[in-house]
Amino acid sequence: MPIALFLSVLLIAACGLIYELVASALASYLLGDSVLQFSTVIGTYLFAMGIGSWLSRYLARGLVAQFVAIELLVGVVGGFSSAVLFLAFAYTGAFRLALYGIVVVVGVLVGLEIPLLMRILRDRFSFKDVVANVLTFDYVGALAASLAFPILLVPKLGLVRSAMLFGIVNAAIALWSTWLFAPMVARRALNPLRASGGAVLVLLVAGMTQAKRLTSIAEENIYADEVIFSRDTRYQHIVLTAWKDDLRLFLNSHLQFSSRDEYRYHEALVHPGLAALPGARSVLVLGGGDGLAVREILKYPTVQRITLVDLDPEMTRLFSTHPLLTTLNERSLTSPRVRVVNADAFVWLDSNADPFDFIVVDFPDPNNYGVGKLYTTAFYRLLTKHLSRGGLAVVQSTSPLFARRSFWSIAETLRAAGLATRPYHVYVPSFGEWGFVLAGGEGMASYEPPSVLPDRLRYLTAREVATMFDFPRDMQPVAVQANHLNDQVLVRYYEQEFDKINR
Repeated sequence: MPIALFLSVLLIAACGLIYELVASALASYLLGDSVLQFSTVIGTYLFAMGIGSWLSRYLARGLVAQFVAIELLVGVVGGFSSAVLFLAFAYTGAFRLALYGIVVVVGVLVGLEIPLLMRILRDRFSFKDVVANVLTFDYVGALAASLAFPILLVPKLGLVRSAMLFGIVNAAIALWSTWLFAPMVARRALNPLRASGGAVLVLLVAGMTQAKRLTSIAEENIYADEVIFSRDTRYQHIVLTAWKDDLRLFLNSHLQFSSRDEYRYHEALVHPGLAALPGARSVLVLGGGDGLAVREILKYPTVQRITLVDLDPEMTRLFSTHPLLTTLNERSLTSPRVRVVNADAFVWLDSNADPFDFIVVDFPDPNNYGVGKLYTTAFYRLLTKHLSRGGLAVVQSTSPLFARRSFWSIAETLRAAGLATRPYHVYVPSFGEWGFVLAGGEGMASYEPPSVLPDRLRYLTAREVATMFDFPRDMQPVAVQANHLNDQVLVRYYEQEFDKINR
């Protein structure tokens, strides 16, 4: 009995932490800036737990019945938290209010749980044993939840079903407690408590079976077009939408490409640099798990080896197997010339010594510190070590029009890392003006825009390439700082500039 009892404490702790992680991850997906979202959600949750612990002193009678009721409330509120937040984001302008409201309610209820349980157990065990065992299993449960969340729960169940599953666990513990502590509960209260527990279990099981439908309802309103694929991975929320011949990829709700004009972006990303290196034999692509940049590189028969490093295996698997996507990238990821590596680009560069003639850096925009580290002087110095003599690198660098300071900060960061730079831009209808920075050491000294490009390009011509290096007045350089690992000014620039657009 004692082991089973304290295992319940472990599960209670795991449930509370899972709800906190679900809320933090969902806020990060939908609002960006993962550091801010995780910090504020965790801080609010812990503060609310403190309030709950303080309020527990006012619960004096019927402790078991109150404990069961609190468990059921935690199960309902926490279990449905992710679904409610998705719907709030899709249909209301009150997402933040819903987010912190749920976090506070769950935090207060979780803060009530452990003090109540310790008071219930004080007559069964010595005080020192109660405190030692309850806190031990509480912390072990938190560790188990923190490991299971990114490794198992999010990739296998997604955020909505993960929350529902742990809501079911809370409800099951509440129901089991009505038998475990039956002698401490008034007889007239037992049946209503068990009936309530059964009803909550049925509600949560029904919610879990309908989780995909709830997510689809929310996403239909978030995205303008039909959602044909949606998945939570360890690293991001992937959504594909379709309307007629237009496929769109969204990562964490941010548009990555539209199939109607992605060729403009990817041709501009690859060819101004690679076409200037007729002797290039090896190419490294960092990011770009959609295989679209690789598709452009494969148009050079002289390139013998292409290494693609992308963090998310679900991303590269999707773009290697989905019929619509393999048609779009021309099955580039399955080419015998291509090697796909699923790893953190920073770590991979640090642990690998291979040189490359051309490097394509195609990461998402620096809208949080996790991505921002891939735009720092430290990262670019590491990148430089992998450039062969005379080699070049190109970096996608956001919009020089809408994010002007961000764009020129990336260029300044490359220069601060010891690279010579040639910024340029292109118009992509889905995004507007978009910018890139070509960088290198010795190779930049003799760089001239290429006069010969591969066949089968849909947009780019040699004449067009020559004009891409000219910037009109409203996109010309501004005074900015370089982005450093210990001071990611670029992320702040980006947030400020896109906040203005969204107002």
